[in-house]
Amino acid sequence: MTRTGLFPIHAGFLPLLDSAILVAAREKNFARDEGIDLTLARENSWANIRDRMAIGHFEAAHLLAPMPIAARLGLTPMPLDVIAPMALGLGGNAVTVSSALAEAMAQEGDLSSLAAGPAGRALAAVAARRRRSGQPTLVFAVVHPHSGHNYELRYWLAASGVDPDRDMDIVIVPPPLLPDALAAGRIDGYCVGEPWNSVAVARGSGVIVTTKSGIWRSSPEKVLGISGRFAQNHPEILKALLRALWRAAEWCGDPQNHEELAHILAADKYVSVAPDLLLPALSGVFKGADGAYRRIPDFFIPFERAATFPWISHALWFYSQMVRWGQAEWDPGRLEIVAQSYRPDLYRNALAALDIPLPAASAKVEGALTETVPVGASKGELLLGPDGFFDGKSFDPDAIESYIRSFESGSIRRSVP
Repeated sequence: MTRTGLFPIHAGFLPLLDSAILVAAREKNFARDEGIDLTLARENSWANIRDRMAIGHFEAAHLLAPMPIAARLGLTPMPLDVIAPMALGLGGNAVTVSSALAEAMAQEGDLSSLAAGPAGRALAAVAARRRRSGQPTLVFAVVHPHSGHNYELRYWLAASGVDPDRDMDIVIVPPPLLPDALAAGRIDGYCVGEPWNSVAVARGSGVIVTTKSGIWRSSPEKVLGISGRFAQNHPEILKALLRALWRAAEWCGDPQNHEELAHILAADKYVSVAPDLLLPALSGVFKGADGAYRRIPDFFIPFERAATFPWISHALWFYSQMVRWGQAEWDPGRLEIVAQSYRPDLYRNALAALDIPLPAASAKVEGALTETVPVGASKGELLLGPDGFFDGKSFDPDAIESYIRSFESGSIRRSVP
């Protein structure tokens, strides 16, 4: 305990819009009201967050959603005992390309809608033309190999006719450095969370061509990472933290609070950009390739539609992509290991006292909802969807192997007995 009688929790985060729930929990006193002294430490890369969690510097973290899965599968450099008892919202990413690439893509198709389909087809045409003429391969960046950015970018490329491993080089660059890398001509495009797409647009060096919500609507992005040891040793404190973060998410989701939230996040100790660069993601209004502003449905959802619930089907989808792109072996015996990385049981236990509707199921078919519908809940009404993938596919967590085999570019590598 601190001298104030509050329980100290140290959490790492990256300067991104989707750190909002953690930041609001501290700045709006939701954590303090639950008896927690929440200290936030800004880091520059996801590798730093991962490694500092591994050596015990952080009890909690703003974490890439696939990271707990990678840790459970032994894919991290150091052993990392981390679970995800809560998600930190849905969506929040975009794909930004250089002005030169945007111009080339615009010659192949209309980019004004920011829709994933037309943008993907245009990029595929450019990549094919470059390949035929012997031009250098396009270079795109993501923030970490085990990131939603990597998997959604690859999913979009492959479904659009671009082979991510043949027609493109995909490199790793920390989020705040991406606009500079684009402006310097080191990369041709990137997939990242806000505000680092809006920063490139404001500088005139980048153009947003599509969004995460356009590739997979209502899709997972960041989670609350919690040390497994901390969860085991301090179950009541964990419950208090989850309640604080749920209330913070509710506050972040209220449009009346968006201007205040943008100013809070703009502080140097958090995202350190002008508030005007954070408001597009909060409002969902972005500047397209034609210079016109358009509203993107469900760009970032911090609270509605069970946005903080840690769906096991999300974890299993990430595993399917790890297998598809050769990061992990396919082994039905690992499905339970993957499922244990996300903990909806802890989420329910913590929030039961709030007397709110909670999902009755822990997994669902992803991409099956074309509109918002009520689903089974512990009480009252809970709305989910729409959640479709842009190519019309869906993911059934009970049929993972057939799902992976459905992708021509995918591969199955079985574990050695």
